[in-house]
Amino acid sequence: MPSFRQLSSLFPALVIDAASAQVQVGWLAPDRPAAWFTSPDESGVAVFEGVKALGVDPGSVSAFIFCDGPGSVLGIRTAAMALRTWNVLRARPVFAYSSLALVAHALDRPELGVIADARRETWHHYAIGRGLRRIPAADLAGACVMPEHFRHWSTLPPGVARVPYSLAELLPKVWDVDLLRTTDAPDAFLHEEPQYVTWTPQIHQAPTA
Repeated sequence: MPSFRQLSSLFPALVIDAASAQVQVGWLAPDRPAAWFTSPDESGVAVFEGVKALGVDPGSVSAFIFCDGPGSVLGIRTAAMALRTWNVLRARPVFAYSSLALVAHALDRPELGVIADARRETWHHYAIGRGLRRIPAADLAGACVMPEHFRHWSTLPPGVARVPYSLAELLPKVWDVDLLRTTDAPDAFLHEEPQYVTWTPQIHQAPTA
C-alpha cells in the first residue's frame, strides 16, 4: 500500500472523491501546488465539471486516484465508471483509498472512531489499529466523529461531532501514510459481495377448500 508521496513519481495524477455530497476533483502535478475543484452538484455532473474546470485532459493523466468509500455508492460508482472509460482509451494505474481511513489518519487519534452510515441501523467504523468494520448501532461505543457532507439515514448516535472532509486540508496530513491500494476494477467498497437467492417460478393455483 503506497503513500501519496511514494506515488508522486507517477504524477500528474487525477484525484476524484465523490463519497460525500461535495464532489472533489484534484490535480496533482510535479513541482506545483495541488489544484482542487469542489461542487455540490450531483456526481454525474460535478466529476466532469471538475475535470474541465481544472483544465485536465484525461488523456494526459499518468495515474488515477479515487475514493472507493464508504460513502455515496452512486457517487463513487459514477467516478469509477469515468475511470474505467478513460482507461479503455489508454490504460493507466488506478489507486483507491478509504474515506474513513483518510480522516482517521489525518486526525491521528487512535481512540477516535470515524463513522459513516451503512444503512439498516449499522455503521461503517474505522479506527487506527482496528481497521474498517461494520457495527450495529446498538454496539457502537466510544468517541466517534463523522465527516462533513456525508449523508445518513440511520439515526445519528448522540455526541457524534462532524469533522471537515476537505482533501485540500486532509491530504497534506497523510502524505506519508500508506493509504493507497492498486485496483484493476474501480468500484464502490463493499464489506462483502451481495448474495442473491435463485427464484424458482411457480404456477399460482386457487386455494383448496
